[in-house]
Amino acid sequence: MTASLHAHLAPHASPFDSARLLADVGGTNARFALERAPGRCEEVQVLACDDHASFADAMRAYLASPAVQATGPVRHAAVAIANPVDGDQIRMTNHHWQFSIEAVRREIGLETLLVVNDFYALARSLPHLPESGKVQVGGGVARAGAPLGLLGAGTGLGVSGLIPAGGNWTALNSEGGHVTFAPANELEVAILQYAWREFEHVSAERFLSGAGVELIYRALAHVQGKVSENLSAPEISRRALAGECALSDQVVDVFCGMLGCAAGNLAVTLGAQGGVYIGGGIVPRLGERFASSPFRQRFEQKGRFASYLAQVPTYVITAEYPAFLGVSAVLAEKLSA
Repeated sequence: MTASLHAHLAPHASPFDSARLLADVGGTNARFALERAPGRCEEVQVLACDDHASFADAMRAYLASPAVQATGPVRHAAVAIANPVDGDQIRMTNHHWQFSIEAVRREIGLETLLVVNDFYALARSLPHLPESGKVQVGGGVARAGAPLGLLGAGTGLGVSGLIPAGGNWTALNSEGGHVTFAPANELEVAILQYAWREFEHVSAERFLSGAGVELIYRALAHVQGKVSENLSAPEISRRALAGECALSDQVVDVFCGMLGCAAGNLAVTLGAQGGVYIGGGIVPRLGERFASSPFRQRFEQKGRFASYLAQVPTYVITAEYPAFLGVSAVLAEKLSA
């Protein structure tokens, strides 16, 4: 097994002759689907993680639903999870769930339970995304056969990449969201200084996440001598998009600028001339506001490498459940090996 995925296979795993269970588990929601034929995902359900004591409980709740029960027994499953996957034990970074992959496989009665990092799965989905499942932001043209970069802000900041390897692709099992944040202007220096009051180490994820949007809001209010309301990230975004709050609007600009800088860093690190993709739950909800934000300007703002980055396209993933495409591909490979 590699560090990028871990699977438990019972002897003589069968071919694609029954529905397969696919799951995408984040710090807030667990999304489930049945794959009845290659690439055909149905019976999608989104369960709140906090409504279930354990991952096995959430899986049982999905499998017990009448539509899933009517499909017949499910023997093979693949799960993308917002967590490093290295070995049998899973302890989620942004949620309290922890479990043994093998114990859950036995408890649920599966022949196969494969678990991969969520951004590993999302990276594997990129070659399978339809044109309707992504929107380009800014210029640039993808270079065929070149690496792809991936990052996305949600409950945390996920990072990965897809590297061409002998006619196939290798996805990176990265924890790049936890790199040390580097400010790029005086305002970001002030925001970082505020964050140091709360955290000894300020990673990129501290700002580029739902909690990060709230932290940026508190920091900007402090810098400007304004009273900071106790606002959630969705409310900050809503106020910004509705034009109701200048401070919230500035938060969105700062967030998008920071994300652009991080995306540019990833592009030059990987040589991602095939493009950099933005996933996660926050950016797709910003819609046109993201396209008009400082994101692309900051993406290209790399001094001597500005012309290099101007040629690299950036895309927002708009497909509703893209990780299912990735775990489907990984599970198919595992069962056909």
